[in-house]
Amino acid sequence: MLRIALPNKGRLAEDTRELFTDAGLEVRSSGERALSASLGGEFEAIFVRAQDIPEFVADGAADVGVTGWDLVNESGRPLTTHLDLGFGRCRLVVAAREDAGIRTLDDMRASAATAGRPVRVATVFPGVTRRFFEAQGLPVDVVPVSGAAEIAPHLGIADVVVDLTSTGSTLRVNGLREVETVLRSTARLITAEGFPPPDAGERGRALDDLVIALASVIRARGQRYLMANVPKAALDAVRGVLPGLNGPTVIDIANGGGFVAVHAVVGADTIYRTISQLRAVGAEGILVTRIERLVP
Repeated sequence: MLRIALPNKGRLAEDTRELFTDAGLEVRSSGERALSASLGGEFEAIFVRAQDIPEFVADGAADVGVTGWDLVNESGRPLTTHLDLGFGRCRLVVAAREDAGIRTLDDMRASAATAGRPVRVATVFPGVTRRFFEAQGLPVDVVPVSGAAEIAPHLGIADVVVDLTSTGSTLRVNGLREVETVLRSTARLITAEGFPPPDAGERGRALDDLVIALASVIRARGQRYLMANVPKAALDAVRGVLPGLNGPTVIDIANGGGFVAVHAVVGADTIYRTISQLRAVGAEGILVTRIERLVP
């Protein structure tokens, strides 16, 4: 049985539980505050802070973990990403006060030269921040904070911040302007580097099964299953409209006359246009359904 470290609260925890439930791995715990739970009887979940999950996984307290890519990078631990889960999307950015005159990293260099000292950077991510500016060849003084980094430039604690944002609205509300993106983050499924070892046996197969189950749900979320009756004479045109995974499936209809049934997987974001195109070539009885899982 694999032990999986999952976020214990917040939107990341909610999205993770939804994904696992959709994959048939429903969290079965004794209560809302339980520290561990069974996942469909095949895996054990432990609930910890998202920022602690890289350490738990790297140290072997958990075999697998789900947490943000930003936190994986901040930990600096040797970890392997097995799957991008697609949710928890955000960016870690450099931001400065609107009136600071800092629009680019070169402006930061100029500011440091004028002030005769390195630029002070407040952040909850000191490790990522130091590595980023070192790679840019830009000396800075990192000021670690535990939260609310956006207030630091207004209090004179720092010149700029490195902070997380999804839409940039919080930064704008606090009078800050984005200067540069440090990294883009989503939730990831991670293990320690080298896990599972070649001789892992059932544990290695369990990890493969977990990745396949979660990936099948993620892949299905952006797709729809479409069925329609179309004129046989229009099949060439239909194949252009419904490429599917390997082209549409064509099925004879009992007493269908000049019609056949076609089935295909299509993108959810193009379904309106697809239906319009099918109707234009004479399709009838069009049915669109959601897909729970999709394994190519």
